[in-house]
Amino acid sequence: MEFVAVENVKLVGGVAVITGAASGIGAAMARYAVQELGMKVVLADISRAALDRASAELAALGGDVLSVATDVSKPEALDALADRAYGQYGQVNLLVNNAGIELLGFSWELPASQWEQLLGVNIHGVVHGVRAFLPRMIASAEPAIVANLSSIAGISIAPLQASYVMSKHAVLAFSECLQLELAMKQASIQVSAVLPGPVKTKIFAALDEATDPAVAEHHRQMVELLDRNGMGPEEAAETIFHQLQDGQFWVSTHPELTRAMAQQRGHSLSCLATPQLDANSAFNLE
Repeated sequence: MEFVAVENVKLVGGVAVITGAASGIGAAMARYAVQELGMKVVLADISRAALDRASAELAALGGDVLSVATDVSKPEALDALADRAYGQYGQVNLLVNNAGIELLGFSWELPASQWEQLLGVNIHGVVHGVRAFLPRMIASAEPAIVANLSSIAGISIAPLQASYVMSKHAVLAFSECLQLELAMKQASIQVSAVLPGPVKTKIFAALDEATDPAVAEHHRQMVELLDRNGMGPEEAAETIFHQLQDGQFWVSTHPELTRAMAQQRGHSLSCLATPQLDANSAFNLE
């Protein structure tokens, strides 16, 4: 089954649900949805205070906003979010599973609680977001979009970020499988896997300072990379929405970088190459 023609998906004046909506790409997507598309927006985030600030900002722009404090790692919280969204607006035209967190460190040194937290947010938050909303989206028979936030990390590998990288690989694979399953059902739902490149968010700056020198240096470089080369969240949101509206499965803030990384990854897999640290890599700090 081919993608639904995007002109049949009612985004203008429709309803968007966005998780991780109080900051970064999620907040920027919410602003774009309100300002450029006149959408009603359901904001979900774990921080009530941050949600209140984001809601007030959108309300000042004339937005029709519902904010729901949501821990996306808990299936029952996403079920409640769906109940609130449908109870308030009666429909959902765009679901953006955006909530995500980062974690740095050697895989065997990270506490189990931190592993569980990251996997709960980054993977289970997407899966259970789909489980909570998709049955009603399918039942409505109205064309709609499910956008799952992966990352260019979903098509690459990196030391000291194994938890985040594997979670983004999982989101990408889940999105690809979901597209096939919806095609089997002949459902009028467009699935889009969103792979942001470097975007100026606080995902690294919010992390605690590491004590291991290698991890601390990696952290410093990631913060510096985003500050120096990162795309602004507003530009990222606009780029993402344009590709969603074009009906694309693969959505990227940095298409050329994404394509190059995909080709590099594909070459490594086709050769069954053993992963190697680049001898010139700043991350090889031994």
